[in-house]
Amino acid sequence: MATCVSIDCREERIGADKVLMDSTTATAELGWTISPSQGWEEVSGYDENMNTIRTYQVCNVFDSSQNNWVRTNYIRRRGAQRIHVQMKFSVRDCSSIPNVPGSCKETFNLYYYESDSDTATKTSPSWMENPWVKVDTIAADESFSRVDLGGRIMKINSEVRSFGPVSRNGFYLAFQDYGACMSLIAVRVFYRKCPRVIQNGAVFPETLAGAESTSLVAARGVCVPNGEEVDVPIKLYCNGDGEWMVPIGRCMCKAGHEAVDNGTVCRACVSGFFKAAQGDHSCLQCPINSRTTNEGATNCVCRNGYYRTDSDPPQMPCTTVPSAPQNVISIVNETSLRLEWTPPQEGGGREDVVYNIICKSCGSGRGGCTRCGDNVQFVPRQLGLTENRVHISDLLAHTQYTFEIQAVNGVSDQSPYSPQYTSVNITTNQAAPSSVSIIHQVSRSTTSITLSWSQPDQPNGVILDYELQYYEKVRQGGL
Repeated sequence: MATCVSIDCREERIGADKVLMDSTTATAELGWTISPSQGWEEVSGYDENMNTIRTYQVCNVFDSSQNNWVRTNYIRRRGAQRIHVQMKFSVRDCSSIPNVPGSCKETFNLYYYESDSDTATKTSPSWMENPWVKVDTIAADESFSRVDLGGRIMKINSEVRSFGPVSRNGFYLAFQDYGACMSLIAVRVFYRKCPRVIQNGAVFPETLAGAESTSLVAARGVCVPNGEEVDVPIKLYCNGDGEWMVPIGRCMCKAGHEAVDNGTVCRACVSGFFKAAQGDHSCLQCPINSRTTNEGATNCVCRNGYYRTDSDPPQMPCTTVPSAPQNVISIVNETSLRLEWTPPQEGGGREDVVYNIICKSCGSGRGGCTRCGDNVQFVPRQLGLTENRVHISDLLAHTQYTFEIQAVNGVSDQSPYSPQYTSVNITTNQAAPSSVSIIHQVSRSTTSITLSWSQPDQPNGVILDYELQYYEKVRQGGL
């Protein structure tokens, strides 16, 4: 089936077409085959830009029953499946010719014939439809009625037709005149292709259009360097007009690279920038207190003395340990203690500062302090305090203690140094002795009993006396 293409569309597409033959580039006679000899004639002419070209003319309008053929040289198809033919021509208006008979025409026919080699002769293939295949009857949009003083034809038509599928190594074209006064100014033979393109982050190779005008030829894309395919295999389809369409899938720049030049290049992040994951987003500048060691970085390394936890996102600034808590207040109540303080001046750049309480007993008289035992109670807890206060109980009476209040955050465990702390020294006061744990019966009689016991584990001073309480046991079943 023939397909027309407007002259505007045609001229826009010329750069994307593969030309198989162009009569305007001939530097000598075209030498096409003519039948009969008194029909078409090869002459020198001019195109619309006044360039000298070789043309074929015929004007046997006063003779009836015209059947004039001109056949091109052999044209190799070079893998094309559908062929397009652009024809520039002029046709004389029959009504402008004096005394012209009714057989005058303003149209001509286009044919093609396929062959695996250049075997045509002056008589073969026969000059008739079959074996020739008719493409279309070509009519002029505008005909001319006169020429200017320089011999130029005033109105030149341009038409494009296509045919296919073609499968032989090559073909011939033929133009049939049957009674027109016309000039075949230029013939350009080409096929459509979709040009090499970079789209959706992938490179698609030059792809020939299909055999039909409605054909869609799939082309597999390859990601640009440092790009990675996303989801389904990436494809584009080349339509019959040599235009890419129906994109499927895409490629994205991998970690450490960003898309530039409208997505045609995945460029490595420059020094001082990073990109942590695949995607369309751009490289980010390294956060505060971090740097890159090379181009194409996927993360930024923390500077000395700064750290990042495993849960910190890569775009978060590197942080450091907090300074010591401030303004500690201690309130002693016998063997209990309440400590309060204000947050450190520097939190290290983090919001997850907590506090640990280190208890040391210094009342053994040995000149040193030791860690408190497990009997000391901390409310709400000893480690990981989120509030800046704690209540401590079950301390020994008349004993000196040192309490260290540490400030720690999420990166303290990565620092080679101990946490910063503020210490406070206190001495507990007098307290009641602990209870007597065991009482022994020494002897008894009908009217008396002798008891003994050991001193309490924590006398908490000098015990002046003991108080003994007793009561009569109620008999079972009575008063």
